[in-house]
Amino acid sequence: MAKPDATDKRVAIAQCKAERGKTKATHQAFKAKYHSFSRCIRQNAAEEHAEQRAARQNAAKQCKAERSDPDFASTHDGKTFEEFYGTNKNGRNAYGKCVSGNARELKAAEDAQDAQEVQAFKNAAKECAAERSDENFAAGHDGKTFEQFYGTNKNKRNAFGKCVSSKSQESYTDPMDP
Repeated sequence: MAKPDATDKRVAIAQCKAERGKTKATHQAFKAKYHSFSRCIRQNAAEEHAEQRAARQNAAKQCKAERSDPDFASTHDGKTFEEFYGTNKNGRNAYGKCVSGNARELKAAEDAQDAQEVQAFKNAAKECAAERSDENFAAGHDGKTFEQFYGTNKNKRNAFGKCVSSKSQESYTDPMDP
């Protein structure tokens, strides 16, 4: 598998900056999730590269199916595949134009999904910060403190990260899931 290129890393940096946010709560949640900015970049760059690769492969499959579809003209204003996608005089670049256009659309959908995940993460961090500073937290959670309720390790220091993780998973539902 190929390594992420400079574009993937540039997009990953922007995504990590957005995910880190500007508030103390989002910074803490970011640190709990990734431990460092460089780890976030590595992880998101690899994910970005995989998304691009998948978008290209899926776009190619879609275009092959469209090209071999006998009813293509009836669903595209009577134009053939070459006439619909081709831009040069003989329409020879139709397949390439189809693949690049479909890949761009698929990648845009993935990027929108990533933005929703980042927003869910930031909202969860803010909710957890509010819960942690709430003086009446124990009253609503069986008498347990924030650390006792969310913490899972021996000293319960992972409570904030566990809270953010659980709340971001609750608030974000994948639109690709049925």
